[in-house]
Amino acid sequence: MKEDLAEWLKDLYDVDIAVNNFLQVLETGAVLCHHANNVTRVAADFLRMYGQQALKMKMPTSEVTFVASAQPSTFLARDNISNFINWCRKQMDIKDVLMFETDDLVLRKNEKNFVLCLLEVARRASRFGMAAPVLIQLEQEIEEELREELDLPQEETPLPKPQRRAIGFQNLDEMVQHLVSHCTCPSQFPMVKVSEGKYRVGESSTLIFVRILRNHVMVRVGGGWDTLEHYLDKHDPCRCTSIAHKQSRLAGPLRPPTPVHEIKARLTPGRTARAGPRCCCWAERSPPAPSTWTPRPLQRPETGRPTTPLRLLSEPRLQDGPGAPAPSPSR
Repeated sequence: MKEDLAEWLKDLYDVDIAVNNFLQVLETGAVLCHHANNVTRVAADFLRMYGQQALKMKMPTSEVTFVASAQPSTFLARDNISNFINWCRKQMDIKDVLMFETDDLVLRKNEKNFVLCLLEVARRASRFGMAAPVLIQLEQEIEEELREELDLPQEETPLPKPQRRAIGFQNLDEMVQHLVSHCTCPSQFPMVKVSEGKYRVGESSTLIFVRILRNHVMVRVGGGWDTLEHYLDKHDPCRCTSIAHKQSRLAGPLRPPTPVHEIKARLTPGRTARAGPRCCCWAERSPPAPSTWTPRPLQRPETGRPTTPLRLLSEPRLQDGPGAPAPSPSR
């Protein structure tokens, strides 16, 4: 998604932006605020063209004040980002679930929500004639296809037809089969082609829409997109339940798995081995050694007299009896 947004912003504003410097270019907030003002101007042109019919849509009416010369991580940069966030909330009516905070961009705390917010801004702005990223164009193509299949009426608002890139399906089947063939189970995870760019997957025959975005095979999932490889990792049983598969992707093949619990099998006492083993949790810990304790009364010292030395307390005490010597007055 960042790759698509980077190319889209580069075409719109002629900025040197790519995937590797995507956040660095946008962290001053200047490009974001400039884009917000551009969206507001396009919305004003759309409103003048369609009049009262365009009032049914939520469109921005106020521009954003920003400092174009702001440096990264400065107060001016944070102020630019904060102004863009307020514009998204108040002018574009973007919900909090898709919003981001200033530290999410400046300190890289939540890059995902930042990308989702930019996509949502582009999605809403495309409704009144703003140029959209390729992913948004693919979404609009899928929505039109579903509307035709379900025989739904067209939208009442006269939207302009945006320019779209030609979508090719020539290599889509080959790329899909290549990714599905990674499953080595005897019963392979089913993925059946219904039509161009449309497949049914899994035992439940879930219908998914698949498109090619540059070198990636993308799947339309809910309100966003995911790569087909990641989608299969979450839905293919042999991939999502295989610990070795997950560790090979996250930790590498040479890293040994870390055991969480130690499970051992032992036979129940008094039974033979035919009864079968029984699993139990085995704690590698021995019980503490027994300790003896003999209570003895404490001697309260007299007022003004020194206390009994510790070495005398450790000596064995003679029991009182008829032959026991009487204590000396000095003690």
